[in-house]
Amino acid sequence: MRIDLVALIVDDYDPAIAFFTGVLGFDLVEDTPSLTNDGRPKRWVVVRPPGAQTGILLARADGEHQRAAVGHQTAGRVGFFLRADDFDATYWRMTEAGVTFVRAPRTEPYGRVAVFLDLAGNRWDLLGANDN
Repeated sequence: MRIDLVALIVDDYDPAIAFFTGVLGFDLVEDTPSLTNDGRPKRWVVVRPPGAQTGILLARADGEHQRAAVGHQTAGRVGFFLRADDFDATYWRMTEAGVTFVRAPRTEPYGRVAVFLDLAGNRWDLLGANDN
């Protein structure tokens, strides 16, 4: 077994696709028309970092309860972790692309880390190997 997808609730598909592909550099794996359980149109949108097996299902919020979760899926904690082969280059590329970092890069026993926000305000760790 493996984890295939993790759902991320978003306000709308296209801005989320633009953020994950244009800003973070993910691949758009799938964008297929679909229907909700009660027959309303939706899309099945999957993005994934290049070479990764696990992807993110960008799920448009449906109803007030889901809209309230956009940007707060992990109650303000870091809930998503993006590992970069070249931490410094990725950090600077993301910074220049306008990504908001709420914690500057630091070194921890498990590696380099900096906390950033996605387009909705969810907290992510950018992770990389220690330099030493």
